[in-house]
Amino acid sequence: MIRVLLAEDMHMVRGALIALLNLEPDIEVVAEVSSGDKIVPTARQLMPDVAVIDIDLPILDGLTAAAKIRETLPSVRTLMLTSLGRPGTLRKALAARVDGFLLKDAPPGQLADAIRDVAAGKRVVDAQLALAAWDRGECPLTDRELEVLRLAAAGSDAPEIAVALSLSTGTVRNYMTTIITKLNGRNRVDAIRIAEEAGWI
Repeated sequence: MIRVLLAEDMHMVRGALIALLNLEPDIEVVAEVSSGDKIVPTARQLMPDVAVIDIDLPILDGLTAAAKIRETLPSVRTLMLTSLGRPGTLRKALAARVDGFLLKDAPPGQLADAIRDVAAGKRVVDAQLALAAWDRGECPLTDRELEVLRLAAAGSDAPEIAVALSLSTGTVRNYMTTIITKLNGRNRVDAIRIAEEAGWI
């Protein structure tokens, strides 16, 4: 029997997933939590085979919780669920060394199979997401350009970014022009959208 800890903050989704997984003859949901901070203590107490974790959780996000599980409870395997099929999110998950990554809209049978594969020591990645990440490639922006874009995405204008990064306003405008060009964006807003969808900021 594969023992599963399920971390999902939406009650209806969590209830549906538990009901579906408990129909499987070889899978048992032994614990459910609704926030990321409860994952490691619950896993330490019950030692499930697989922790199925929603990436967007309150208090502590799923990826941080998964990384903590790997550090403290390496025998517990981790399978991430996400509703956002962003290539950058997949790259972050792989960097956190999770064992599986699946979209929430995958068929129920696919989730059960992914849990079995992860429990057996295999790595599972949603095929469409893997292809998208492959196609998207690496971030073309430098660390400083990413800093500028993050501040722009947070609503700062050029003078505010200049103060925050100890640059001149003209230099910030030059950075923004370079960023837009590198990302093939139409303007600043489009460049922010492209970077967010790719998971770069």
